Amino acid sequence: MNRKRKYELLGGPALVLVLGHMISALEVPLDLPQPPTITNQSPKDYIIDPRENIVIHCEAKGKPHPSFSWTRNGTHFNIDKDPRVTMKSDSGTLVIDISRERAEVYEGVYQCIARNEHGTAVSNNIVIRQSRSPLWSKERNDPFVVQEGVSLILPCRPPAGLPPPIVFWMDNNFQRLPQSERVSQALNGDLYFSNVLTEDTRNDYICYARFPHTQTIQQKQPITVKVLNDSPVGERRPSFMLPPGSRSTKMVLRGEDLELECIAEGLPTPEISWSRENAELPSDRTSDHSFQKTLKIAEVTEADAGDYRCTASNVLDTVHHIITVIVKAAPYWRKAPKNLILAPRETGVLTCQAKGNPKPTVTWSMNGVPIENTPKDPSRTIDDDTITFSDAQTGSSAVYQCNVSNEYGYLLANAFVNVLNEPPRILTSLNQVYQVIRDTPALLDCASFGSPIPNITWFKEGENRVLSKDPYGLHENGTLEIHEAQPLNSGRYTCVATNDLGKKENHVYLEVKEPTRIVKQDEHKEVERSKNAVFECRVTHDPSLIPTVTWLKDSGELPDDERFVVDSDSLTITGVTEEDEGAYTCIMNTTLDQDSATAILTVVEATPPPPIVYERPDPPTDLELTDLQSRSVQLTWTPGDEHNSEIQSFLIQYEDALHQPDVWLNLTDVPGSKTTALLDLSPYAHYAFRVLALNKMGLSQPSARSQEYRTAGAAPDENPSGVEGVGTEPNNMVISWKPLTGLQSNGPELQYKVIWRLKDVDNDWSSVTVANVSKFVVSGTPTFVPYEIKVQAVNKFGSGPEPEVFLGYSGEDLPTVAPGNIRVQVQNSTLAEVHWDPVPPETVRGRLKGYRVHYWKERSLHKHHPHLEEQQVLTFSRNKTHGKLPGLHPYSLYTFNVRAFNGRGDGQHSTNQQFKTPEGVPGLPALLRVTNIHLDSVTLEWEPPFERNGLLTGYTLRYQPSEYCYT
Repeated sequence: MNRKRKYELLGGPALVLVLGHMISALEVPLDLPQPPTITNQSPKDYIIDPRENIVIHCEAKGKPHPSFSWTRNGTHFNIDKDPRVTMKSDSGTLVIDISRERAEVYEGVYQCIARNEHGTAVSNNIVIRQSRSPLWSKERNDPFVVQEGVSLILPCRPPAGLPPPIVFWMDNNFQRLPQSERVSQALNGDLYFSNVLTEDTRNDYICYARFPHTQTIQQKQPITVKVLNDSPVGERRPSFMLPPGSRSTKMVLRGEDLELECIAEGLPTPEISWSRENAELPSDRTSDHSFQKTLKIAEVTEADAGDYRCTASNVLDTVHHIITVIVKAAPYWRKAPKNLILAPRETGVLTCQAKGNPKPTVTWSMNGVPIENTPKDPSRTIDDDTITFSDAQTGSSAVYQCNVSNEYGYLLANAFVNVLNEPPRILTSLNQVYQVIRDTPALLDCASFGSPIPNITWFKEGENRVLSKDPYGLHENGTLEIHEAQPLNSGRYTCVATNDLGKKENHVYLEVKEPTRIVKQDEHKEVERSKNAVFECRVTHDPSLIPTVTWLKDSGELPDDERFVVDSDSLTITGVTEEDEGAYTCIMNTTLDQDSATAILTVVEATPPPPIVYERPDPPTDLELTDLQSRSVQLTWTPGDEHNSEIQSFLIQYEDALHQPDVWLNLTDVPGSKTTALLDLSPYAHYAFRVLALNKMGLSQPSARSQEYRTAGAAPDENPSGVEGVGTEPNNMVISWKPLTGLQSNGPELQYKVIWRLKDVDNDWSSVTVANVSKFVVSGTPTFVPYEIKVQAVNKFGSGPEPEVFLGYSGEDLPTVAPGNIRVQVQNSTLAEVHWDPVPPETVRGRLKGYRVHYWKERSLHKHHPHLEEQQVLTFSRNKTHGKLPGLHPYSLYTFNVRAFNGRGDGQHSTNQQFKTPEGVPGLPALLRVTNIHLDSVTLEWEPPFERNGLLTGYTLRYQPSEYCYT
């Protein structure tokens, strides 16, 4: 959508309250004694409608509440003697019933007087005049008969009304007469023709006058114009009809609108242009009217005085008229007097400064009486537009009137001097909450009152200093301004008002909200006729502000048509037609701000649909970080083109340039319908983010990286894992752990506090702090005793949470005794079972892992096999007290012993013991050979077996006939 968007802040109640207080005069609480103050009065020039009762407003406040009286034409107006005049209760407002009396009877100059025991205030002089709409005088209008080409003026001359009427020209059918560069109405109402044409002939040129106050319209008798062409006038050079001649003068008052008028006749019709001599026209206040014949300059200032050139030109010549503009000025304030609150013996000044042309004169009154007619007061010094009060005394309160006037008007101001002795009080509501948008000014109000005037100071919770320097600014009325509020400025603020009589404080709260931003909107959309048009309007906003959407078409409301369907973040137009073309604007409003964006809809002819191509989505764009908090951030993006396959989800990745530069890790994923995510962050990291879109075709390329966001450091949130305490020597214990990663460290200067003590023995913990290692060796420990151990992470900002206690042991030593009561039971020629008694636990000096039986064959009991065999070892678990020795050789002598072992190694072995295995079945003969084969006999030869397994007592020969025959 068009990024030339309109972004506005909406003023909430708190903001309006602050601004109102900043521009108002000092207010005295109404529970304190004070002179009257006029709060409402009718305008100086009051034109009344004779059909309605006359209401002349006058309201005032004071303590005690003031009483009211009026003067009329400079003398007391006794309203009690006029039954048609009533005064409203608790007010000075007059209501005059004119239902049975002519309104003009009550025309005159009225002034309201409000008084109490502390002084008298007076209103402006209110001039009451009845509106008038007199009838047009009877007249007979002769026809205007002219030759074609000449100039012509049709007079209007409406009756003088109050206020003056609005003039326009119409025909008998109440249709406005067409005007152009050739024919136009002057400011005085006359109708000017630069040259006439035969088509101007008609008998119904009628001038109308509308009187706005009474809403009545009167008309002049119709004027007939007859244009002859029997002797038409030829071309001629321009000349001025209004104003005549080459120079004129125009006087205007400052602040009014200046209207300069030039009407020229000639043939061809002259063109009018304007310029200013020796200066440029003020473009922001200048406009042309009536086909460039009127130049209007709004709100004239003294700088607009000077010569203005009007130029009229046609093909024959160019002529000029110089209008000298003189700017006069009724009095206007430079510094109006303001109410003055003084403590006893204080000094103060009333200033009444005004400008005007001619220079205005200044006169002072006190309580409505010219000051020269009041009693002399030595504590009061008058110097033209200034009154100085010194050594003010209780009871000297009064209302002073300053009147500045010249021939073009006057200004009247009331300002009271009130002498009070009051401790501070704060007028701003307690615990008021101010809400502002990030990067906009925040104004925190501290309206106060006291006499002497209290001194205002501000403090913020968590900051032990007076708030006076950037980014803070203190206004004269006590308002604290934060020039560009940021989220870190949120919190509680305290304003303290102090004077000689005491101190008062108040708390207010500031909430800085994230701005509302439209993040996805089309700029231009072409839709085929009869298809659907969908405008998206996705927005990011502060979570606490709920936006509402408004859609406009061509700056007006959407058509009342069921085809227009508005959703929370989209507008759908079904079955578009050419009438739907135009500019569509989405406006997202919250209570504090708004954002808007516009897109143009163009309806085109239908074209054959191209083949659908499915591709991976384009990468997201416009990544933006908002709501920047210490542990979170809001990430918003604009999806790329889906390429005909709906986006299923977005994958958010992050890089921590501080700890793992150029390494992108997955952080989270969100559904494809979302374009924003609140991301949880760790302290002390340099984050950048990117987003990938996923559809059925796969992942998009990564988006461009976001801006970098550096989180502030904090104490560790966690301690190391995998804490163990294991000894490597009998007199030490190695405490080890899995170090924290850079992202887990939360800050620089990461260290580990290693803490230990003997379990159930020591009350005090021992500790040491180490860095850049993942283990620490505790030396000088007793052998294999339990320790309670802890490891706590520490960085520049503080310590991690209280660590978990783990159980560790110092190093083991070899067992000191061998198993006793060794016994053996020979089960058969190849199996024996050994028995032993367990070793005492205190002799293990570590964790008993089991028992080992070492055994070996000393020799065979057969005289032919005297050699030794290798020692063998069988290991049995720690809860075993016996074990079998399989695979023994029969008829052999074995030696064995038993020893306990722990993590350190084997302990002492028991005394060697021996046992013999019984005879077993011998092995196969080592050799069998057949010799001397005869028909009825053979000779067999063999050798003894290698494994005799005992004393051989003979051989058994077995044979059987065979079906095979050998020759």
